[in-house]
Amino acid sequence: MKKLSLSLFVVAAILAACVGASAQMQMLTHNERDVALSHLHATQKAFLDSTQNVTEAQWKFKPGPDRWSVAEVAEHIALSEDFLYEIVTKKILESPASPEKKGQGKENDEWVLTAVVDRSTRAQAPGPLVPTGKWTSREDLVRDFKQSRDRTLDLVHAPPKDLRVYFMKHPVGKELDAYQWVLLIAAHTRRHVEQINEVKADPKYPK
Repeated sequence: MKKLSLSLFVVAAILAACVGASAQMQMLTHNERDVALSHLHATQKAFLDSTQNVTEAQWKFKPGPDRWSVAEVAEHIALSEDFLYEIVTKKILESPASPEKKGQGKENDEWVLTAVVDRSTRAQAPGPLVPTGKWTSREDLVRDFKQSRDRTLDLVHAPPKDLRVYFMKHPVGKELDAYQWVLLIAAHTRRHVEQINEVKADPKYPK
């Protein structure tokens, strides 16, 4: 009986060690977590600041027939938050892991945070992210965005898997890991906050 108890104890210890090692592998480094959280919090604040104290006329003003209003850009940002989160959690993290690639392409962290924000290169929004007036008020849109961003922040605080071993190609051809796709969520928000600022800088923007 004592030998059996000892054997069970050894097995339990081995299992606990394996679980602990597995959990450790799934964790982001402190620096990776801090970088992602910093950009997510900063871009959330930038977005909320850009949509505060906006009158109805300012909210709906369009600089031109082929340009988006502040309301439309804000809707695009809110739609994209959920769209990109679903890509990360339902597509990338459900694909086969590639642990042998971990650590490759880390320079793409910086590329995501700079090139995606650069508005000198324009892109056409895919159909699901084209604004259609989904939210009836600014308050509703902001509330839903904040809830979605909280969900993205939770993904960084407690990732369900190692974000560095799951990959998917970005439309420009770069293969990004799941962590970099999370950084892209923040960078995309920053890109379109800049677009909101461009609308506000238009000479015809309502005072």
